Amino acid sequence: MRLADQRYVKVNQGFLDLTGYQKDEVLGRALYDIDILKDAAALDVAKERLREGRMVPQMQADLDLPDGGRKLVIVAGQPVELDDEPCMLFSFADLEPRRQAENELRHSEERFVTTFRLAPVAMAITTWDERLLCDTNDAFHQLTGWSPDEAMGKAMPALRLWEEPKFLDAALEDLAERTAFRGRDARLRAKDGGITDCLVSAASISLRKDTCILWVIQDIHERRHSELELIGAIEAVMKDTNWFSRTVVEKLANLRAPHGAARPVETSELTRREKEVLSLLCEGGDDAAIAKEMGVSRNTLRNHVARVYAKIGVNRRAQAILWARERGYPLQRPIR
Repeated sequence: MRLADQRYVKVNQGFLDLTGYQKDEVLGRALYDIDILKDAAALDVAKERLREGRMVPQMQADLDLPDGGRKLVIVAGQPVELDDEPCMLFSFADLEPRRQAENELRHSEERFVTTFRLAPVAMAITTWDERLLCDTNDAFHQLTGWSPDEAMGKAMPALRLWEEPKFLDAALEDLAERTAFRGRDARLRAKDGGITDCLVSAASISLRKDTCILWVIQDIHERRHSELELIGAIEAVMKDTNWFSRTVVEKLANLRAPHGAARPVETSELTRREKEVLSLLCEGGDDAAIAKEMGVSRNTLRNHVARVYAKIGVNRRAQAILWARERGYPLQRPIR
């Protein structure tokens, strides 16, 4: 830009690519026609330096584009001579990608905050080092009984949120190794001392340039209670299972083994002794009766039962009976 009349006398392809102007749209135009200092961060300084023919320091500005848009740039001016006339050489750095990234980050943070606040599942954010609660949602306060004023800034251990104190240490070790985990069983202690069965998920996140932990705590107390009641009912009726139809057994088995469960062991993989144990379990005898029938001690029987449970992937008698009934048990046992 020639300083005498503040008109543009030379332009390179870089400026044309940056702005979208054509060369003949720039040359001969004045500063007030194409204001490269519009909304400059230090506009008064820039104008003063132009009047004095001195260097214009780097500053942010918004360039008006020929298509009506605007572009954020860093602009700086360096005094030069062109054809023996004092001029100002302006250079530009494109900051628009950074502005777009910042806008996307802001929108992302706004979406996260909205989701965090409105989520029906208890959520909390703690600092990494001291586990201080720095943000919580309404569901968290409803679940724990702690108000925002009581909880904010307090450490999880200070609130005694977990019935088993070692849970927090184990969770942090897990996060240090793989940055996130999902669906870990835990028992949460509320302010009034009540205990709630929960599934806890957590992830390491960046928040305002700090490393924090996002905790998601799902209340499964009612579901767990219902499952226990169901298992109890099955155990009661399984004392005499002969009347169960195969259809009913299959439905109960599906209830026990949800979609995605591991492949069950085939009956051919069980030993003769293990098959005998399953048959006797299906007949409804107690440990003493089964041990007597097999001619073994109760401790030996428990060992047999434990091996059967481990092999077929269950941990309760009712579950083992369901598994066996699916496969046609009780079997014909050898006469002693």
